[in-house]
Amino acid sequence: MKGSQWGLVGRRVCSSLWARLWTHVLTAGTMAVALFVFGALMLAQENLQNLLTEWGDQIQINAYLDKGLGTGEVSLLRDKIQSFPEVERVRHISREQAWKDFRGALGAHSNVLEGLPEDVLPASFEVFVKPAYRDGPIVEALANRLRKEKGLTTVEYPQEWVDRLSLVVLALHWAKWVLGGILFIAVFFIVRSTVALAILAQKDEIEVMQLVGATEELIQAPFVVEGLIQGFIGAGLSVLGLWFLVLFLRDQTLTPIALFGSLGQLQFIDWRGIALILAIGSLLGASGSVFSLRRFMKRWKG
Repeated sequence: MKGSQWGLVGRRVCSSLWARLWTHVLTAGTMAVALFVFGALMLAQENLQNLLTEWGDQIQINAYLDKGLGTGEVSLLRDKIQSFPEVERVRHISREQAWKDFRGALGAHSNVLEGLPEDVLPASFEVFVKPAYRDGPIVEALANRLRKEKGLTTVEYPQEWVDRLSLVVLALHWAKWVLGGILFIAVFFIVRSTVALAILAQKDEIEVMQLVGATEELIQAPFVVEGLIQGFIGAGLSVLGLWFLVLFLRDQTLTPIALFGSLGQLQFIDWRGIALILAIGSLLGASGSVFSLRRFMKRWKG
């Protein structure tokens, strides 16, 4: 197309958008809903992936102490565990410190602890594992060795939760594309039908343009541009909706969830995710227009 013809395309696009404003709004809104669902799954996947990475980088074993241990026995046991080759460092948490940490984690809801004795929580060791030994079987072997130590009542480590969370992240990854694919196909046909109605409404105008020698590119360009605009606006609305969703969840996140770290600090999708949503929206709008145009152009040629 020549540069001078883009002015004509722009005028036809503006005229069509204004003449069928609510049709375009409904189409863009439908695309926004589909892309919002896709983006929400992407948002959940990224935040759970961040949590999984955080747990993997800071994996630790919690070993709870027998209440009958004296100060000297606790120190000897701590030094012994510190000598294990897999152990990076050991942090001793007294009963008093455990109580303070628990109250601090509950925040404004700490009044639920009123009436409970402050020594209700056991003392414990937080055993941090060296990065080179943060493999599932190695950590499990270390936990089993700690369970055999006298003075330790219970030994817990988050590997089971890490494994489960990995499965959830994988499930979200596939659900994002499977469910998103179904929604995208539905949106594609909606856009295709919308463009078909627009073509029928401008049938006489298109026939006149063909008679005066207008090229197919000049006839089709306004419809493709309209599809791009619809898709881009729908994608933009979905990104805006996801942003407000994150802000809402950050305000409404309950304290027990905040105990898990990253879940209390929801992160918005990065620029690559935003670009992907905008690209998918624009592509859906443009491709729906192109396929609808091809069908009608072939019919008129025949």
